[in-house]
Amino acid sequence: MNEGDVLKIAQEAIKTILIVSAPMLGFSLIVGLIVSIFQAVTQIQEATLAFVPKIIAVLLSIIIFGPWILKAVTEFTETLLTNINLYLQ
Repeated sequence: MNEGDVLKIAQEAIKTILIVSAPMLGFSLIVGLIVSIFQAVTQIQEATLAFVPKIIAVLLSIIIFGPWILKAVTEFTETLLTNINLYLQ
């Protein structure tokens, strides 16, 4: 196993992490924007008001995208374990 193999595995791992986390981050961003607009319009400046809707949005996105996330992580792991004999040479 040389440096190129390690970099390729790390690159694929980071790519998988970014793709898998995108729906949760997107939902959180959208909900945060909506809550910020609501706070600006109503002039309610409660700091904790933004946290609860974001947490609920992230949990809902995990429920919705959970099977897809599991599939993506499983495929990455299967590919890594399938090709492990190539890396050990």
